[in-house]
Amino acid sequence: MNTNRRKFLASALVGGAAAVLPRSAQAAAPALSLQAKYAKLDEILKQPVLKRQLFSTPVIIESLELLRLDNNFLCRVRSKDGAEGISVANNSQQRSVYPIQVDRLQPFFIGKDARDLEMLIEEVYVYQANYKLQSLALWVPIATIEFAILDMLGRIAKKPMGQLVGEIHNKTVAVYRANGERDVSAEAVMENLKKQVEESQAKALKIKIGGRMSHVEYPAGRSEKLIPMVRKEFGDKMVCYADSNGSYDVAEGIKFGKLLEEYKYAFYEEPVPFDWYEETKAVADGVNIPLAGGEQESSLHAFRWLIAHDALDIVQADMYYFGGMIRCMKVARMAAAMGKVHTPHISGGLGYLYMIHFISAIPNAGPYHEFKGLSQSVPFECKTSTLRTDGGFVTVPTGPGSGIEIDPGFIKKHTVLKRTAGRVED
Repeated sequence: MNTNRRKFLASALVGGAAAVLPRSAQAAAPALSLQAKYAKLDEILKQPVLKRQLFSTPVIIESLELLRLDNNFLCRVRSKDGAEGISVANNSQQRSVYPIQVDRLQPFFIGKDARDLEMLIEEVYVYQANYKLQSLALWVPIATIEFAILDMLGRIAKKPMGQLVGEIHNKTVAVYRANGERDVSAEAVMENLKKQVEESQAKALKIKIGGRMSHVEYPAGRSEKLIPMVRKEFGDKMVCYADSNGSYDVAEGIKFGKLLEEYKYAFYEEPVPFDWYEETKAVADGVNIPLAGGEQESSLHAFRWLIAHDALDIVQADMYYFGGMIRCMKVARMAAAMGKVHTPHISGGLGYLYMIHFISAIPNAGPYHEFKGLSQSVPFECKTSTLRTDGGFVTVPTGPGSGIEIDPGFIKKHTVLKRTAGRVED
């Protein structure tokens, strides 16, 4: 790790103007051998996350249900003592994978002690060979279940979700406004991006470059035009990020990394396909801009490799895609031990709600976090936050569990999905 990269992360953990420093200005991580890094990371992975000590008596799960209304999904858990928790699924993924939750995952949790949630997540991975479903098909349903159980446990303990898995470090979260447009002109992106930034009052933004897992983009030359256009329009005070979603090979990745450096972008996300680990490190070694990635990652062991090898400066485990807060906290702890930032990816449903609870509980959160607008699909009340941006900040709810109350009438409109299969054979 070179000197410039080191200064970046030391400053980025504080936030503010630090976010625009180059990758070569990173915080000095301990000068450890690879073997020593792995030993340190392995010790971190052994440390418990969920604060089991908050619960003096068992919380036995009596029922766990997935509820559906058209293509909207809620997960509801109840204990034998009458406690209840509810979560909102990532609907775009759940509509394809919901049978996995209903048939293969939910039965495992019935009769178990919710205080053992951390261990249960490890065990359900192996149960009925569920590990063969690795990635979104498995971890999105597990995250949905975890969020519901954490909501229930938070209500029992009278603490917000973040406080169940960490200490509260951030009571508000500064946002960056993400623009997800591709296959349109640079001018069209700029027109919409200006509106999005104005609406959110964000002090940071993110654009898409490349063709998304493709070397071909449309219109041709769009990225080369858009990168300087954004900087010129918003000026040097705006913190700018760029995400290629794995569009390049190593040579192209380095080429665009250097272009982003020239225009003072603050991080460069997924230059090569997400599972090209060695190639990710090759791009990281070839540029000074901080490299971000991990939104598609489903393996703790792979994050261990990426962090130990300095292939990423900013890790981005997704709350849904990676299986919930407990697993994401393990990634954040590994990143912190190596002087790196965790800036979670956000996806679907009320993903932004779970994300800001998580960010509230980590000391190495990035200075800005993704915001795609307030979801209108679920009617709810939150007494401790509007969950809208105010001056570019969102206040983290302080109520118990998720901190929101979903409209009971809306919940009643849903149908409980029934199990359709018996035991799944190996």
